[in-house]
Amino acid sequence: MNFFQSFLLGVIEGLTEFLPISSTAHLILISKILKIESNDFLKFFEIFIQSGAILAIIILYFKKIFSRKKIIFFIFTSFIVTSLIGVLFYKTIKKDLFENLKLIIFNLWFLGVVFIILEELINRGKIYLNKTLQDLSIKEALLIGLFQGLSIMPGISRAGSVILGMMILGYKREDSVTYSFFISVPTIISAGLFDFYKSGINQAFLSSQNLFFLITGFLSAFLSAILVINWFIKYLQKNNLKIFGYYRILFAIFIYFYLFFYKS
Repeated sequence: MNFFQSFLLGVIEGLTEFLPISSTAHLILISKILKIESNDFLKFFEIFIQSGAILAIIILYFKKIFSRKKIIFFIFTSFIVTSLIGVLFYKTIKKDLFENLKLIIFNLWFLGVVFIILEELINRGKIYLNKTLQDLSIKEALLIGLFQGLSIMPGISRAGSVILGMMILGYKREDSVTYSFFISVPTIISAGLFDFYKSGINQAFLSSQNLFFLITGFLSAFLSAILVINWFIKYLQKNNLKIFGYYRILFAIFIYFYLFFYKS
């Protein structure tokens, strides 16, 4: 890894963590394109820079989250369901799924198609988006936790599965995205800590050179996350999510042909 690669991966993390396009898939696939060696430090780096993106959420939404006790209860209800799924399937995910590039590409494509179909159903009046976070119930918080649990498969997207699930339940796009921001904090922090616990931290990761790469990735993820969070909320005030569905499909097609035809 070099400075440019650490900076670019940080930017990609910040730009994709809160959009419904799968940050994990982007980091894995872009690392392949940049020919970054897949080793323990890269995995540690990808986990670490997520904290930069999460710091952006904490700074922007701290008051909004902690001023609403009812929302805090629902956040942790959703989080508990997701964390149980993550713990139960941790070994399978890490051992089999993260190295399965065809599965990642399929998941990117599939959820893109689902987003386009969902928006079409909304346009035709089959689904009505008339709920806000004030309407959230414990049953729906549990269901949202299940939807978020689907994102244990790389390529699905944590944000995408939450937003999709909430829209199916009738929640407005902006409220769905805001709740996906809220539950990202305990979900990503706990997932990162669990990964550290399972894999450990090699002392070599904290060499002066590697620390420089970690700080670079953290800061670039933090700054790009702040930009994309503010942009995303404004975008949803006048637009739907079809563009992200089309993006997922095009990105999946590009990656497939690059990795399995052009590269070979």
